[in-house]
Amino acid sequence: MKRVRQAASVLVCTLVLISVVGGILSHFDYSQQDREQVNCAPSRAHWLGTDDLGRDRLARLLHGARVSILLAPAAAAISMLLAFAIGAVPGFAGGLAERAAKTVIDLALSVPWLFLLLIARAMLPLNTSPAASAMITFLVLGLLGWAAPARILLARARGLRQAGFITLARSMGAPPARLLCRHVLPNLRPVVAAQFWISVPIFILSEANLSILGLGVAEPLPSLGSLLRELESVLSLRADLWRFVPLVVLVLMVSSLQVAVSRQEVYS
Repeated sequence: MKRVRQAASVLVCTLVLISVVGGILSHFDYSQQDREQVNCAPSRAHWLGTDDLGRDRLARLLHGARVSILLAPAAAAISMLLAFAIGAVPGFAGGLAERAAKTVIDLALSVPWLFLLLIARAMLPLNTSPAASAMITFLVLGLLGWAAPARILLARARGLRQAGFITLARSMGAPPARLLCRHVLPNLRPVVAAQFWISVPIFILSEANLSILGLGVAEPLPSLGSLLRELESVLSLRADLWRFVPLVVLVLMVSSLQVAVSRQEVYS
């Protein structure tokens, strides 16, 4: 199993490296159109062919993977900050704050997360610029994905509140803020890291779902989800096999991340 995790980590690093420096592999811009090369099959110039607007599929795939790889961790970071503020801080404080946090978390978990995400994204302006749509999409993901990590952090912080070293530090006159920063946060760091890496593939898949429905990253900026929309017009698997490359990349990326982070301890 250790070798499998190592292979998954290597695959993740390879995908990240290719997507970040992928501009070297393609001589075309992701938005560049060639009206004379529309829906072309793979060739020496276009390794994955062109789409219905004459744009190079390889360039769009590399840029779309880069968008997901760079922005999904940013959304996960926002989610972890909210989870720590809503879960860990009240869990360590106890009393009314803990009961109120548990109520809010249970209420958030009772709502179907994907439906809530769709509603929130559909209420936002759809005629925004491509860069703004990407930022809005992952910001919404980060703002709505905090509930499950917050519940875990609350339970862990509640256990730390009763620990012996916390009682000793409190008896020596340490203020609550110092206890939280110097004693609680270092002990919660492995939990936060585990939840962070678990959230990254979830946010990548969530963005793909939104973009497939037309609520994610706006054109002409590509993403893995928007590239999967081309599969709606596939007529023949054998003739359009190269169109499935974004799907393969998405599956490899998410699966590798899941396997690579499985070595981290998940607290429940």
